[in-house]
Amino acid sequence: MVFGPAVPARAELAVVLNSGEDTVSLIDTDTYRELERRPIGKEPHHLMATPDDRSLIVANAMGNELVFLDPGTGKITRRVPQMSDPYQIGFSPDQAWFVSNSLRLNRVDIYQHRDGSFQLTARLPLGRAPSHLAFSPDSRLVFVTLQDSDLVTAVNLADQTVRWSRPTGKQPAGVWVTPDARHLLVGVTGEDYVAAHDVVTGALMRKLPTGKGAHNFLPMGDGRRVLVSNRVADTVSVIDQGALEVLETFAVPGGPDCMELSRDGGRLWVTSRWINRVTVIDMRTKELLRSIRVGRSPHGIYFPTHAARR
Repeated sequence: MVFGPAVPARAELAVVLNSGEDTVSLIDTDTYRELERRPIGKEPHHLMATPDDRSLIVANAMGNELVFLDPGTGKITRRVPQMSDPYQIGFSPDQAWFVSNSLRLNRVDIYQHRDGSFQLTARLPLGRAPSHLAFSPDSRLVFVTLQDSDLVTAVNLADQTVRWSRPTGKQPAGVWVTPDARHLLVGVTGEDYVAAHDVVTGALMRKLPTGKGAHNFLPMGDGRRVLVSNRVADTVSVIDQGALEVLETFAVPGGPDCMELSRDGGRLWVTSRWINRVTVIDMRTKELLRSIRVGRSPHGIYFPTHAARR
């Protein structure tokens, strides 16, 4: 285990989950230096900010818990136990619902969320290996990719029933709703494209070739472009969300997975899962700016001054 010096109060931190060694890396975003590596719990894969941005939630899949961190210091402030196999998590836009994909247990857990508490309302066996999730802007639906069933499914949150379920391609993972709420984008990791589905009917509208292992999404903050990591091809593609077109593709080494973009759009931070590093790309030149050593199998990443989530 690696431990560094105390985190300076003024440093902005990038928080990186090392799912292969059950730790979190804290990186100074100005110096690109790993300040500390701390134990966090068993198999931390994904993380997200709370709706008020005051806490960062880490989903420990094998630890069956949520861990709340102070995003300024990386210190643990709260643990929520008995959250069964939380792999990917999310709040509905109206904050009334909290959804947790239990990838290992082949089910989706839906909780009512009130005043920071989580009350389980349903456990849905939708298919094999529920992976990523996204919500409709009106908070009526949650969309779930079923990685080993090759499906994407829409679930009504109010009554926990399936609205529709459609084939999308081999091993679907990341999922993203376009800002106009017309299309659902799915990263088809077992192939080389992003599938664009009709939000209302689930019909497959178009396949956008990006690269082998199309995996996860991150909006660029301008309401027009979204990034997708191509984990096998070692690239990241830029997609026009309105035109449903691939604008460009550039190299990112080591199995790019989760991403975070600086508020000014100048620096893209990417977890390179196969080489135990975080890669920082200069978005003006698309050249590698920094490669930062972290723990084994880095996955989720977050820092506070990120681009808008649209």
